[in-house]
Amino acid sequence: MEQMKHDIENRIALYALISRLMLIEVDDKFLDTIESDEAILALFPHYMGWNKRKELSREELISQYYNVDFANLFLMHLVPYESFYTRDDQMIESGGDNPVIELYNELDFRVELDKARVVSADHIGVELEFMYMLCAAQKKALEADDKDGICELLQVQRAFLKEHLLEWAPMFLINAKRESRTPLYHDGTELTLEFLLSDYEYITQMLAAHCNEDAENE
Repeated sequence: MEQMKHDIENRIALYALISRLMLIEVDDKFLDTIESDEAILALFPHYMGWNKRKELSREELISQYYNVDFANLFLMHLVPYESFYTRDDQMIESGGDNPVIELYNELDFRVELDKARVVSADHIGVELEFMYMLCAAQKKALEADDKDGICELLQVQRAFLKEHLLEWAPMFLINAKRESRTPLYHDGTELTLEFLLSDYEYITQMLAAHCNEDAENE
């Protein structure tokens, strides 16, 4: 159980990090989160060694580089919405017919679109935040020694990754990595892709080990 607690805390931290990175532009607080923790900074190797971090002020980096890169990747040239990738007409489904919204409602996950500055709840940052919420709920179940709750949440997490995030996010993230103009978003998109793939495998292993679920019966 101690190992599972350690794992869930790491998963919560990573989902919080990558969802924040992809929802809105970075600020001092977010960059401090990366740079003040050696373990997190090590996940951004190109960013860590980027010379411009020594040459320019934080304010200049944000306004001249990070904000420009964010706008390029998430607002202008790429489309970070699931429905764009999964619908035949490549339209963004922002209404109640979006299956992601139905799932959010079932689990009482509310998305404030205006606050998040997204046009639909199937934005990659929101879907990553949903995974963060599921992991936080799993931690509570773990602390309450609720094995059934833990297994149910692991099943929901794996299903969401399989049926939603992993159905489209790899395509977006590969394109975003290719289009990125700063090491921050180059490393961030690569980290997100690698983490989603490894987290799916981790959840599958946990279900097999602790919930008597055959990994073949996904």
